[in-house]
Amino acid sequence: MSREIILNGIRSNETPTLGNYIGSILPVVKLQNNYIDKYQYNLFIPDILSFTTPVNHQDLYLNTIQNLKYYIAAGIDINYDNIFIYRQSYIPALSELAVIFCNFSSFGEMSRMIQFKEKSQGKEKETISVGLFTYPILMAADILLYGATYVPVGDDQRQHLEFTRDLAMRINNRFNADLFKVPYEWQDQIKFVGHQTGLRIKSLKNPDKKMSKSNFKNDPNGIILLSDKPEDAYKKIMTATTDSLGIIDYNPVNQPGITNLINILANLIDEPIEKVITIWKGKKNYNEFKTAVADEVRIFLENYQKTLNNIDESDLMRKIESSEYLLRDVATQNLYKIQQIIGLRP
Repeated sequence: MSREIILNGIRSNETPTLGNYIGSILPVVKLQNNYIDKYQYNLFIPDILSFTTPVNHQDLYLNTIQNLKYYIAAGIDINYDNIFIYRQSYIPALSELAVIFCNFSSFGEMSRMIQFKEKSQGKEKETISVGLFTYPILMAADILLYGATYVPVGDDQRQHLEFTRDLAMRINNRFNADLFKVPYEWQDQIKFVGHQTGLRIKSLKNPDKKMSKSNFKNDPNGIILLSDKPEDAYKKIMTATTDSLGIIDYNPVNQPGITNLINILANLIDEPIEKVITIWKGKKNYNEFKTAVADEVRIFLENYQKTLNNIDESDLMRKIESSEYLLRDVATQNLYKIQQIIGLRP
């Protein structure tokens, strides 16, 4: 395991949306296809971190495996030796390192985290999970324990990545040792994936907001789940909010709905956004454009769901268990070195 490491987290609860597929799943598959011969690829399921949001604990284990299948169906090849797939809770050293990191992190740092502020806004302090508050610390342990340098995350995780870099440099300097590899800066991470900025697919009904499963009850027609019937997804696209300008253009500020549909179309047909813009820019028939997008979404879901239903779960479990067996040993060795440097072991 001497290769440079790419690390990606795979959500363990809730059915992924089309936005998750385009913004999170596709980049993971593209990284595999572009770099698997050169890098080690760690795909982990942050099942402990799932507790920071409402979760059905009875279904969590099964959902963890099911959500991993969404990545396999998208093109992740479990037969590659350089890919390791593991569950966060099955690597005890991660949790122990997070406890250690708590003592090298400040209350002020955690209080300034934008995600924590947003997710705790309007809630009474007694109802806010400490796990949500220390989320970035466990994320830092996920990254630093294995020495991952490429952690391609969206702009919503940018602050957490910066904290991880600061924490690694802080501890290295404190003990005058190269304990931790420092991940590359966020902009370098985005360039590595192939996007200049993190791509967020927006709600079809409220294109100023992210397409998020957490808003499904309030925005069912704005969100396409990967489990939606293809014909239902088609209808959602056809009723998507656009604008009254009457001309197609890629303009996130003045035409967020049209821009969102262009982003969806370009990613599903695997063409550069610039090419799709060239084809549609200046045209005035919104219905024709929506129909083109809706057709691609319907075809995509039909093919994707067929692949998903044919995944052999026994092969997948063998891959997970073999990865966890190897990585537990690596994690234990790395943790021991850290414990020695900070004075916990002789």
